[in-house]
Amino acid sequence: MKSDNQYHSQNSALASALTIAGSDSGAGAGIQVDLLTFAANGVYGTTAITCLTAQNPTGVSGIQATPADFVIEQCQQVILHFQPRALKTGMLLNTEIVEAVARLISSTKIPSVIDPVMVASSGACLLSPDAVNAVKKNLIPLAALVTPNLDEASILLGKTAVGGVHCVAEARELAQLYRVPFLLKGGHAQGDELIDVLAWPDGKTFVLKAKRIKEIDTHGSGCTLSAAITAHLALGKDLQSAVVAGHAYLQAGMTSPISVAGLKHIKH
Repeated sequence: MKSDNQYHSQNSALASALTIAGSDSGAGAGIQVDLLTFAANGVYGTTAITCLTAQNPTGVSGIQATPADFVIEQCQQVILHFQPRALKTGMLLNTEIVEAVARLISSTKIPSVIDPVMVASSGACLLSPDAVNAVKKNLIPLAALVTPNLDEASILLGKTAVGGVHCVAEARELAQLYRVPFLLKGGHAQGDELIDVLAWPDGKTFVLKAKRIKEIDTHGSGCTLSAAITAHLALGKDLQSAVVAGHAYLQAGMTSPISVAGLKHIKH
């Protein structure tokens, strides 16, 4: 897949984007995959690391949080010099970091893609219970887009989200409940046809479909999608166009996955 780098002349300045997320020691998700995705989509990536994790695609064995004030200091230095045109949030871990990041977004007005990371694909909890209300109350209302999977959507709705034929109604309900656009990801639903739905608070929806790709490791796919969307927002695209481009980038990567030496492939 060609990168948006092809559209930049040698002397033109790259747009920048900021990811506020955790470090994945296995480099399949989090800060590491966000930076790869930004670069592949023609955007210079900057970071604020919220926590260190000890993990690989099979699980998380340890987490060390960054103090909230130092998360913000990282953001401020990036903003001061690079003036990112869009940002995304990933694993924020605790209430203090969630609230600090919400204050930063509120004050800077940088278009923000909120990936409400709560549970890892392996089942590990990545957001403390007391931080969930802070995400709902303080962070999500500031979003340019929120990108939950079905497990996260269930937490945000307070009832089970099942996706599939119900995905449009569930995405519309989320957007109307929180009054911001939502991209509800349907990858955890049953069946071979996957439905993602972009919904706006006014009830408008846009459906993206894909076929399930069997026997691939999907660790980091949510980070990749939200980072790709953020990159295209930083390039100046409107929300729907950025979502379409991000979705296409993820599907291209999943249909042509790389094989890493020593990696134990997981069948889903």
